[in-house]
Amino acid sequence: MRQKLSLSHFYLNCSPFFLNIDPSKYSNMIHIYMMKNMYSITWGLILVLYLIPQYNFGQNNTASPKTPPPSSLAERKTAVEQKQNLQNTSIFKDYPLRSIGPTVMGGRIVDLDVDLNNPNTFYVAYASGGVFKTTNNGLTFEPIFDRQARLTVGDIALSPANAQTIWVGTGENNSSRSSYAGFGIYKSENGGKDWIHCGLENTQHIGRIVCHPTELNTAWVAAIGALYSHNPERGVFKTIDGGKTWKKTLFINDSTGVIDLVVNPQNPNQLWAAAWERDRSAWDFKENGPGSGLYISEDGGETWKKITQGLPASQHLGRIGLDISRSQPHVLYLIVDNQEEIRKESQETEKLPFTFKDFEKMTVSDFLNLKDTAIDTFLTAKGFPSKYTAAVVKKEIKAGKYSPRALAAYFDNANEDLFNTTIKGAEVYRSDDSGKSWLKVNSYELEGLFYTYGYYFGQIRVDPQNPDRIYIFGVPLLRSDDGGKTYQRIIEEIYGDQIHADHHALWINPKNPAHIINGNDGGLYVSYDLGDNFLHFNNVAVGQFYTVAVDMENPYQVYGGLQDNGVFKGSSKGKPNDGKPWERIWGGDGMYVQVHPKNNQLIYTGFQFGNYWRIENGKTKKITPVHNLGEAPLRFNWRTPLVLSKHNPDIVYFGTQRLYRSLDRGDNWQAISPDLTQNKPQGNVPYSTITSIAESPLDFALIYIGTDDGQVQVSRNGGASWESISKGLPPQRWISSIFASPHDLGTVYLTLNGYRYDELKSYVYKSIDYGKTWSSIRGNLPDEALNVIIQDPKSASLLYLGTDEGAYVSMDGGVTWHVLTGDFPNVATYDMIVHPREQELVLATHGRSMYVMDIKPLQKLAQDAFSKKIYLFPAPAMTHSDRWNEPRPGYLPASEPVLEILYFVNHSEETPLEIFIKDQADNQIFQTKADGKKGFHKVNWNLKDLKGNFIKPGEYNLVLVQGKETTEISWELKKNK
Repeated sequence: MRQKLSLSHFYLNCSPFFLNIDPSKYSNMIHIYMMKNMYSITWGLILVLYLIPQYNFGQNNTASPKTPPPSSLAERKTAVEQKQNLQNTSIFKDYPLRSIGPTVMGGRIVDLDVDLNNPNTFYVAYASGGVFKTTNNGLTFEPIFDRQARLTVGDIALSPANAQTIWVGTGENNSSRSSYAGFGIYKSENGGKDWIHCGLENTQHIGRIVCHPTELNTAWVAAIGALYSHNPERGVFKTIDGGKTWKKTLFINDSTGVIDLVVNPQNPNQLWAAAWERDRSAWDFKENGPGSGLYISEDGGETWKKITQGLPASQHLGRIGLDISRSQPHVLYLIVDNQEEIRKESQETEKLPFTFKDFEKMTVSDFLNLKDTAIDTFLTAKGFPSKYTAAVVKKEIKAGKYSPRALAAYFDNANEDLFNTTIKGAEVYRSDDSGKSWLKVNSYELEGLFYTYGYYFGQIRVDPQNPDRIYIFGVPLLRSDDGGKTYQRIIEEIYGDQIHADHHALWINPKNPAHIINGNDGGLYVSYDLGDNFLHFNNVAVGQFYTVAVDMENPYQVYGGLQDNGVFKGSSKGKPNDGKPWERIWGGDGMYVQVHPKNNQLIYTGFQFGNYWRIENGKTKKITPVHNLGEAPLRFNWRTPLVLSKHNPDIVYFGTQRLYRSLDRGDNWQAISPDLTQNKPQGNVPYSTITSIAESPLDFALIYIGTDDGQVQVSRNGGASWESISKGLPPQRWISSIFASPHDLGTVYLTLNGYRYDELKSYVYKSIDYGKTWSSIRGNLPDEALNVIIQDPKSASLLYLGTDEGAYVSMDGGVTWHVLTGDFPNVATYDMIVHPREQELVLATHGRSMYVMDIKPLQKLAQDAFSKKIYLFPAPAMTHSDRWNEPRPGYLPASEPVLEILYFVNHSEETPLEIFIKDQADNQIFQTKADGKKGFHKVNWNLKDLKGNFIKPGEYNLVLVQGKETTEISWELKKNK
């Protein structure tokens, strides 16, 4: 993905013709024109100067599109205050939502810390799922950070002076696609029960927090700063008053932050800081620069001096990780993602007659003179589609359809680019003089540790008792027992009984170094034998879902793609740790999954960058569309959309820069659009891609698409023609979702997302004229990046919205929004779907797995137009059990049923409210007072009457009374047959 680019890559990644021209119309014309003028320098320069501004030259033109400004600190503070007010007054505080897991895989752990006085108590920080605490060595966990402004975490630290003092730095440190900005530093002084916000709100991403070994109120923070923009709130910050005030003591520039920080445990005046220059955008990621480097302080972090002796040149330094030997603190280690480009011989080890480079400047006549057998050997070995044989290619080149260079330009695989690198990559350095000078110690290249995404790893740990034993982690976890010279891989099996890949955290017990705790993309692992064997504590629902789908089984199954954990399915009636684990059906970074509504054995799914398969009764077939020779290589978004037609589930849509449609379940594809993006210049990240596809459920011919570069397009004739409908919308924003209304043909909703500009504004729009005009339905939403909007299938006024900080419901078409609270954490919500039979909303979160919400009460209110002051909703019938009355030993809990009674107060008078249970003879058998505030509330009844006895089977009335208002519903307790 971040492969260093050169002139040869320019030729390889560019189509032989200009990429924003329809090749079928103009390729012959351009070819003839260039042949006629190939010796004319003047005309050639004119042509180049005219065309360069208009054409997208693959992944190598890093000119930045005009970008919106990031959200200011004042805007971010206001948004947090508004969100807090909405949470405090939400009508959904008591509304029941249920977590259905899964816990079979973990989410991305970024850090962990342990109470050294009681190692059974430790804390785990998740990239986007908050902070969890265990007091029984990982057997159970509880979330302790769910109601803070941000659940995204970069680092957690327990004070050595008092383990009840916990510091949390929000904003993930891994600089990935979904590394959300935080809201500064938090501190708890009572083991996580209560939290104090300690400022540094605009540091956005925290690399490390270091506590003073003995002074409780002294701590240092390494801040990386904003990910997608430049800001000065980065560097090293120090507090001596417990976080009340901070002093910035190290600052390099507004694109260089500090990613790691260590303190000498025996001399806390001595610290080392790793600076990292980085700059990410939607289309490019710059991971190194002259601002990177290593700094030392000898006065408690007040002043700093740069260290260069023995280290690579600053301009080549990517992410740096640091650690110190606690037993011999003059020994330090450093791991760096060295971005220096190296020239390697071609990796083509096959003895083929040609390389791709041979075709870059080959003339037509030279190509036509090549032997067919040689061409066929090359085409087959390189994986060209089978339709391309030597005879076919020669015929098309001779006809002027494309040039020989099209062969060199054909392949442009973003997923392969993740693993192909031309840089030095991971290197380990050691210092034996307190960091004043360094020596590279790895005796061989550490290939396969970082690949091309060292920004995601870059950490190192030293055994507290043995300065020659170190651990480094990236995709694998490696251990060295000889001071970093050689390494052995800690056993790893992504979906087996051993540890998952992609490692981000490691704690080594200072009293027993064989005891280690590891955190990675698959969750939490504990070893007591130096990593030879691990226990996987997969008992927390912290999965990072990208998408959600459902089938029509009874009970229905929920499907979803997860970050680095593949694609899973599980029961909608399940719950975390219920002994019914979800089933994995695909690997990689799981993306879209679509299930045939009449046959749940027919599934479409895949992984990142558009790699999709059809799974049918256990058989698989790759169905990703491919382009033709001479056409621009297809551009695939990380989360490439694939959707089934609502009118015929055998019809499949697929988005690249063009929209593809298959009428035969993905066996064959037809491009039903030209390039619908702005075809922007790109860097080393695929860009100008389709991100959203919406087919109207009311008209097969009505299709909408949205792109990552701000384009919204509509076709009203099944793809025969397209019209841009972006006018009136904020330009350049990522179109994160489009939803075509099931109630009105011309109505469509969309959300836009400025996250990749560090702009966190709420952009949600509605059109009632097919997108000709748009109106904002933001209403009272605080500023949050928005991910998805859907409309209720039964009530047009009901809307559901997922954001980077939670989920909302509007019951008046977007005029007013209510935040989901209560059982739903303040977590990024990526996708939503309403089950068409059960009328349940399934919410896919990126950090806390899946939730299910019964929306029939909301539909009832909407259909009734909120005409009453109080509402009582139907409660499910229950079946009587004789075991309720059986005596039980005193050491066993009572066997009691629970009936959940849900009601809604539709006014703000807050008058007393009571619930009565009556039998068919109108005898009152139970009475209780209940909350009379506006909003949804629930009361639990154990089915006992006023005398304390369980009621008998039969029909009953549930009655809700508030002042002069009364409402009632019938309810049945069935006989046990």
